[in-house]
Amino acid sequence: MAPWYVYLIECRGGRIYTGIATDVVRRYAEHAAGKGARFTRAWPPERLLGSFGHPDRASASRAEHAIKKLSPARKRALCATGAD
Repeated sequence: MAPWYVYLIECRGGRIYTGIATDVVRRYAEHAAGKGARFTRAWPPERLLGSFGHPDRASASRAEHAIKKLSPARKRALCATGAD
């Protein structure tokens, strides 16, 4: 089974998008092409901040939920200290 990743993207205006995927590079390209989430169509991605591996979708979803509760500053700090 392929690992899942939680990824964070810095978008226009300093906003941060958090999502999960099995292939972060492909998913980022989809966001950049305007084929991703509604959020990234409104606020185009500028750079990938980081990604964190998880053994399955359930644990990645739980981590995504927890990260989404963090402030933007805490999300940036998390990526600065522990990105894959």
